[in-house]
Amino acid sequence: MKNWILFIVTAVIVFLLGMLTYSIMGRKSEAKFAYRPKVEIGGIEPRDSVWGLNFPRQYQSYMRTEDTTFRGYFTTSGHKDILKEQADLVMLWAGYGFSKDYNQPKGHMHAVNDVRKTLRTGAPKKAGDGPMPSACWTCKSPDVPRMMDELTVTGYYGKQLSDLGHEIINPIGCADCHDPKTMNLTITRPALVEAFTAMGKDIKKASHQEMRSLVCAQCHVEYYFSKKVPGSEGVPYVVFPWKKGLSVDDMEKYYDEIEFEDWTHPVSKAKMLKAQHPDWEIFSMGVHAKRGVSCADCHMPYKSEGGQKFTDHHIQSPLANVENACFVCHREQKEKLMEDVFERQKKLKEGSSKLQRRIAMAHVEAGKAWELGANEDEMKEILKGIRHAQWRWDFSVAGHGSAFHAPVEVGRIISSGLEIIGETRLKLAQVLAKYNHNKPVAMPNFESKSDMQKYIGLDMAKEREAKAKFLNEIVPMWIEQGKDREAKWAVKAAAK
Repeated sequence: MKNWILFIVTAVIVFLLGMLTYSIMGRKSEAKFAYRPKVEIGGIEPRDSVWGLNFPRQYQSYMRTEDTTFRGYFTTSGHKDILKEQADLVMLWAGYGFSKDYNQPKGHMHAVNDVRKTLRTGAPKKAGDGPMPSACWTCKSPDVPRMMDELTVTGYYGKQLSDLGHEIINPIGCADCHDPKTMNLTITRPALVEAFTAMGKDIKKASHQEMRSLVCAQCHVEYYFSKKVPGSEGVPYVVFPWKKGLSVDDMEKYYDEIEFEDWTHPVSKAKMLKAQHPDWEIFSMGVHAKRGVSCADCHMPYKSEGGQKFTDHHIQSPLANVENACFVCHREQKEKLMEDVFERQKKLKEGSSKLQRRIAMAHVEAGKAWELGANEDEMKEILKGIRHAQWRWDFSVAGHGSAFHAPVEVGRIISSGLEIIGETRLKLAQVLAKYNHNKPVAMPNFESKSDMQKYIGLDMAKEREAKAKFLNEIVPMWIEQGKDREAKWAVKAAAK
């Protein structure tokens, strides 16, 4: 009886080992042939669908960036009207396009359409304003390096946004980050290379792990449009202000020295700076970067499918994929880990909201001081304080995930902003008192987006009408011309 039991157990073990061996051999065979190229990708190929023929798993996972269902504590991958939720932002950005329209950013698949739809593009500008530059397309599409190649970099920057609407048709994709011949990570935007050179660094010496963040740093950074780049004078050229360093203080010194302003605030008359999305700079100051973690480790973690290990190109918040993104290093319970992240977000949000409101009030108070007869000498330091405080506020909130990337640094930035705006409003009170205004300045309704937009002089009905015309007349033409180009590319590819 014992011999029979031993025989049966042995047979089962042999059978299972055989199945395991068969599975391993099958998966090795699949791995061997999985990435045999089906098409040759040459030059700058902006169509992800073509790359997807060779790399179907990466392509299929990338297509999921169209998903809009994720919800974080404050964020979402879907539509969210930030101005409606935080109407005092309208005052902070008065005179600038963001006062018209500012929504939660969505996934990479939406990049081109979101530029087309926002009220910040396509609507007529006030007298004296120029058209939106083509540089606004720079981070939205692999068609951009294609156009830079065709027109030269300066030639591309010299165009208007409307000039290239029919050319920029593919959303952020494969050609933005990968060399088509080797599939190595590569830099396709000159501004990043130029910024490294300005800092005395050679980006070509970056390791593969560093490149897994630097391809993101092509776009997820602070930048401005300079018309003083040697050889490209007069053209709105994309520049990263890193010459003095990556911190909020370093960039502030840089901007002050070159006397740069994004716009002049119509109420306070302060010369303002608009932070874009300094994700990489803030990430570089956090513990994950110091431990050698890359952007891709958390936002594009590895996954296995059919025996294949590959990078998940569903670029998203790590909180939407905690098991793969976080558990490689962390051993906490999922709920505890997310609770820690939310706690940091809530605490920094509390500080940034206070700073935001106080800056909005300072703009109104400065407007009152001008109204009462204040002169430029009296207002000089006040306007500088408003500029510096709002720059710090914007730098701390404009980045995606700043409260997670470097909460200690972001807390320092917010604290310094609160100190600056406190001192500035004290100076404002003294100026107001000099002109016999010894009571609080009447404030607009900071809780209503429509009230705030009326207060700063925006005619939103006219803005929406102009945008509707743009979407109904110009965008369909762009799309049709884009389809014609796709058809020509398809014929050319078939001929090969």
